[in-house]
Amino acid sequence: MNESQRRADAAVNRERIIAAAREVVSGAGEFKLNAIAKRAGVGQGTLYRHFPTRVDLLAEVYRQDVLALTALAGELLERHRPAEALARWLDRVVDYARIKRGVLAAVEADVRTELTDRSHGPIGGALTTLLDAGKADGTIRSDVDAQGVIILIGFLSRLEEPEWEARARPLLNVVLSGVLRRDE
Repeated sequence: MNESQRRADAAVNRERIIAAAREVVSGAGEFKLNAIAKRAGVGQGTLYRHFPTRVDLLAEVYRQDVLALTALAGELLERHRPAEALARWLDRVVDYARIKRGVLAAVEADVRTELTDRSHGPIGGALTTLLDAGKADGTIRSDVDAQGVIILIGFLSRLEEPEWEARARPLLNVVLSGVLRRDE
């Protein structure tokens, strides 16, 4: 195997590890590195070469989800009107919040603070882009801002796993209804 093939194989293994970790952290299962390696189909040595610690792996799962969520705002605005783009983005927030909750539950308090502090700016920026587009086309209320919406969607962190499916999306639909402009 040449160097290029080894690098490609390593990149595939890394993505499989992250995908396996994302699956475990979004469910109710316990986050154990040996189980992640097994689920990813790699040895523990391969896992540890990519992610020397549990926190390194969890932080990467979280980082990738933040990047995906923030990139999605622009992609959705390219394909949909602002109110529809915001609705689809909020729907994705439910999946992101589930991953976030799992990651934050599995790390120490100081790591939780660092991870969430790093994500607030990019997520707030993506949400501001969506809200500003909706304000410009008249579908979003002018008195709504990203910080207010983030405060409202903070309820997702309070949902317990058994009620997640039944409550998360319906409650975000209430938030969406609240930010949409209703002509009187």
